[in-house]
Amino acid sequence: MPSLTKKGILTLRYGEIWKEQRRFSLMLLRNFGMGKKSMEEKILEEASYLIQVFMENISMPFDPYEFVNTAVINIISTILFGKRFEYDNSFLTTLLDEIHRGSKVTAGPWGLLYNEMPLLRSLPLPHQTVLATAKKVDVFIKKEVEEHKATMIPGEPRDFADAYLEEMQKPEKNGSSFEEGQLEILLSDQLVAGTETTSATLQWGFLYLVAFPEIQEKCWKEIDTVLGNKASLKYKDREKLPYTNAVIHEIQRVSNVVPLGLPHAPIKDVQLFGYKIPKDTTVFVNIQSAHRDESQWKFPNEFNPSNFLNEEGEFVKPEAFLAFSAGPRVCIGENLARMELFLFFTNILRNFQLSWPDKSQTPDFTPHFAVTQSPSHFKVLLKCRQPCE
Repeated sequence: MPSLTKKGILTLRYGEIWKEQRRFSLMLLRNFGMGKKSMEEKILEEASYLIQVFMENISMPFDPYEFVNTAVINIISTILFGKRFEYDNSFLTTLLDEIHRGSKVTAGPWGLLYNEMPLLRSLPLPHQTVLATAKKVDVFIKKEVEEHKATMIPGEPRDFADAYLEEMQKPEKNGSSFEEGQLEILLSDQLVAGTETTSATLQWGFLYLVAFPEIQEKCWKEIDTVLGNKASLKYKDREKLPYTNAVIHEIQRVSNVVPLGLPHAPIKDVQLFGYKIPKDTTVFVNIQSAHRDESQWKFPNEFNPSNFLNEEGEFVKPEAFLAFSAGPRVCIGENLARMELFLFFTNILRNFQLSWPDKSQTPDFTPHFAVTQSPSHFKVLLKCRQPCE
């Protein structure tokens, strides 16, 4: 809830420690699959589990929220801890729900009061929900770290946690920023951030595709044409799917899952467009404004994939597209998120037609504003595109 921390990389002040930790974290994410074929295979495997869960809910009203959350957290958990969760894991479901509720409090007035009025922190107010959830996440992370310390084999890191612990043990790292508390916050930050944003985007995507069946159908026809007899789509296939790729980017644009990005701060007094901005002033990138700028988009205020297509029907990405933020704090997991969104979306659409359970139903695009913007829970009706196995 505090706006600044001394650990992690999400809100740590810019400096040598931040650069060192971000650089090392990015290296580990890449080492353990981000942007590589090995990660693509893991996402496709997870997509197959998600498809199976969807198959079990054919022809009945179905809320995809819980299962999408599990699929997404399994990807980042594989990188961080080398493990995935079953879809009926009650602990995980409860924890994810509490994280989401806590983030709504954090982004609301009680979060602001917590930061500005320390005297309120001990009172039984809504922010206590956030603190209780944070403790549960901390317990989970600490347990994982302890298990890794007890089972790791020097020189054979299995995942992010192992590799970081191994780095800590190097003599030259003694007294540096590499310590256990730093690792715990890095793991927590990446687990929560890597789940909330991608999961919310997928949920928005399903909502928009149900609300615009003609767009969903056009995506499926393009996917079906490109897929042919292949078992599943690969990430490289996005180059052959300009319309579907445009739809995925348009979902990101209109949903604005993280409308203000992460906090930035100038390292010295600056003047910009006639405004004086003192050193250490908290500054946010207004992503939502960029995504609705009438000078940058053909259809700024409507859901229209043409915003990412040129006159020849080729995919183009305008500079105003900032779904992963901008500057030094651009999303560290951007490449992973892009791969997840494409592979989950296309392989779900290849297998299912999504529609409203009640044909008279109208979509609710009002976002629930938390740290991320997510849609209200909704139910869909699934129909197999091909014979259900």
